[in-house]
Amino acid sequence: MTERTTIRRAKIVAIVVLVLLALGAGRTVLMRHTNAKALEAGTADYAKLYVKTARATVGAGGETVLLPGSLQGATQAPISSRASGYLKRWTKDIGSLVEKGDLLAEIESPEIDQQLSQAMAAREQAVASLGLAKSTVDRWEALRAKDVVAQQELDEKRSGYAQAQANLNAASANVERLRQLEGFKRVVAPFAGLVTRRNVDVGDLIDGGSGKPLFILTQADSLRVYVNVPQSYANLVKPGQKVGIMQPEMRGQSFEGIVARTAGSIDATTRTMQVEIALPNKGGVLMPGAYVQVSLPLQASRDIVISTNALIVRGDGVRVASVGAGGKVRLLPVKLGRNYGQSVEVTDGLAGSEELVLNPPDALADGDVVTVAKDAEKTDKGDKTGKGEKKA
Repeated sequence: MTERTTIRRAKIVAIVVLVLLALGAGRTVLMRHTNAKALEAGTADYAKLYVKTARATVGAGGETVLLPGSLQGATQAPISSRASGYLKRWTKDIGSLVEKGDLLAEIESPEIDQQLSQAMAAREQAVASLGLAKSTVDRWEALRAKDVVAQQELDEKRSGYAQAQANLNAASANVERLRQLEGFKRVVAPFAGLVTRRNVDVGDLIDGGSGKPLFILTQADSLRVYVNVPQSYANLVKPGQKVGIMQPEMRGQSFEGIVARTAGSIDATTRTMQVEIALPNKGGVLMPGAYVQVSLPLQASRDIVISTNALIVRGDGVRVASVGAGGKVRLLPVKLGRNYGQSVEVTDGLAGSEELVLNPPDALADGDVVTVAKDAEKTDKGDKTGKGEKKA
């Protein structure tokens, strides 16, 4: 009895051990299968090429360009003298505000005074000669009526009278000319403005034909700003546009001007176009000649604009990687226009609706399949840059 019980117990123990071994083996096989599936899934996941994309857009808001400029008075003129002589006195100095017609200086010119006196005396002689010629003609006409003198002699007297009349006209014109020169001895302001330079002093010899300016007069309540716009922006600048003007020394202050006119042509040397901007300066805050910065908003461009980090520059030219259906990549050749720093204009090669790969890997080729990384995936995966996964 005891032997049977022992044998039975041994069989039970053996069966239990076999069952446990079978369970262990099954568990091992199951774990290996599960791990293989997980490894396969992980390997497939790591084999995907994750990229970040951005859509190409059509420029519609225009751009703003900051350009250097210089201020000038709306009207600026060198004030010279037509009369020669010596400077008798000046009445306005630099910084003086003057009105139109205000006296700036007087010139002492004895030669003109003497010439005027001589011309007036010559005119008096012409008046006397004309009176004598008129009396002579009257007498000879009376004699001719009595047939005392020949017609030829009367015609000669009439010709003398006409010559005397012409001499009087010439003498009067000479007097008027010298009187005008006398008026030029007074140098007056041709317009209201600011005296920005005085080049003469009392006693200086003034040569009326030299063209040397006595004063520089500038209209300071209205200014002009000249800027040279690069050729790439020239077609986008139009008269009537509003612009912002800033002077570096006046922090926080901005002034508004209007594009008055453009040169309409490109300078062959600098490849720029000159633009004139009208700027009111009622308070006289801005000074002519100052350096300013002009914020020039350009009219909207209809070209395609993409991020600069979407460009692929290789030996065969510039391309971008467009992601299509199923994540398939197409490398598209493009032509670039203006560079705005973080973005660039594409003039040819895109329609404006493409999804473009940002920071494309160097090995990216036409026909590759990529996966667009979502925010959640990027957060979970972190910065994986191994061979199996490339993140752009």
